[in-house]
Amino acid sequence: MSETAAPAALAPSAAPVPSTVTGAAKPGRRRAARLALRALQVLLALFYAVASALPKLIAYPAAVESFDRIGWGSAGMYAIGALELAGAIALLTPVLQSVAAMALSGLMVGAFIVQLTVFDGQNAATPLILLVPLVLIAWARREQNARLWGLVRGRM
Repeated sequence: MSETAAPAALAPSAAPVPSTVTGAAKPGRRRAARLALRALQVLLALFYAVASALPKLIAYPAAVESFDRIGWGSAGMYAIGALELAGAIALLTPVLQSVAAMALSGLMVGAFIVQLTVFDGQNAATPLILLVPLVLIAWARREQNARLWGLVRGRM
């Protein structure tokens, strides 16, 4: 064997490396992930607008009773309802998606604390369950924060 010839086992491979090894995702998978994330955002927006904000904004008796028990009254109920509705709309607005998910996450942390302290843990799992997809959206759409910052500063 000459000094210039390397054994076949040590020679660099000319075969292409599969994308799963290199970490590159297939375009079809990336598109499917984007669509799934968008569907999740739409579902959460519908939940926050219809199931959560609407009862507060129309003063549904159960919502009024809950906020009276908390001690926040109708002003707190309308404020939380308006924040949830704004968050639902912002979840569907491309430049606001990540910020909306972070803001709604903050509301869910507050809701969890209220559920534990005022309602003795009744339904405390609900805000935690909603927190998981919100954190996922905030992380996945984090590049929009730079765009939003540019708009706020007047650069775009």
